[in-house]
Amino acid sequence: MLVKELRIPKVSNGTAAKILLIEDNEGDAVLTQEALLESKVHVSLHTVRDGVEALEFLRRDGQHGEAVRADLILLDLNMPRMDGREFLEVVKQDAELSSIPVVVLTTPEAETDILKTYQLQASYFITKPVDSDQFQHIVRQISEFWFTIVRLPETVWRYQTFVGPVASRP
Repeated sequence: MLVKELRIPKVSNGTAAKILLIEDNEGDAVLTQEALLESKVHVSLHTVRDGVEALEFLRRDGQHGEAVRADLILLDLNMPRMDGREFLEVVKQDAELSSIPVVVLTTPEAETDILKTYQLQASYFITKPVDSDQFQHIVRQISEFWFTIVRLPETVWRYQTFVGPVASRP
């Protein structure tokens, strides 16, 4: 599957926040891209269609050998091949990937599904609004919250990206 990259002008230190969108609905992926264009945060958005491809991207396997380290994952739950719940379970058990925040952004789910995603260590669960303007507003808020208010361990991630995991250092 082709990874779509949305490049928005870089921030002053020369880097852009990197978001991995895991979404099988093309319309929702386009709305997300449009919302991020209007966001105050400068991002590089990479889109994949299911959990299997997302794991390949995050592990830099196959066609994703040159993939970047995601700073944030936006995850739909209902996808083909590997759904969002299965993806969360795998990612949060992977020592190198488990620190990446995952925001579940999906259609309305039963209360038990919401509880399950939190048990699988999702950072937040957000129901997709039906209205496209509200959807774009939510995506902008997510981006601005995660990259202007929340402090992410960026320096640790950047160091591991270029040098390798801390545990492998002499």
